[in-house]
Amino acid sequence: MTRTLAWKLVVDSADPHAQAGFWAGALGYAVEDNSALVEQLLATGAVPEAATTHAHGRRAWRDLAAARHPDDPYDENSGTGLGRRLLFQRVPEPKTVKNRLHIDVHAPPGERDTEAERLVGLGARILRAVDEQGGSWLVLADPEGNEFCLN
Repeated sequence: MTRTLAWKLVVDSADPHAQAGFWAGALGYAVEDNSALVEQLLATGAVPEAATTHAHGRRAWRDLAAARHPDDPYDENSGTGLGRRLLFQRVPEPKTVKNRLHIDVHAPPGERDTEAERLVGLGARILRAVDEQGGSWLVLADPEGNEFCLN
């Protein structure tokens, strides 16, 4: 029997809340709402105030934020997604080299340019257009410089 495992893509980030907001907007995902758990842990003294912040209009973890697919299940107590999910974690160092892993975003047929404009409006930058024998796509960078492709 083949076993499948749950997973999430974790991305190092200078500003996890801005990144979660960008990618939620880019993919049509929802920014996770962990506020109930955060408030509960603060009330019991289990976590210090310094471990939290306010983001997206609610209490949140200071160093973590996630975007999850809106149709996938999530834990109602913690707000944590249990399906397709991008988790952004704060790291002190800036991005300095090309990604070894990237996201490919697929626009509806004939709408790549329109989708590129929308992503630029959210904070992405177009880095270059690629036109090869196997196809064509755009290489963009998210607000922190992480490359991704738009097909």
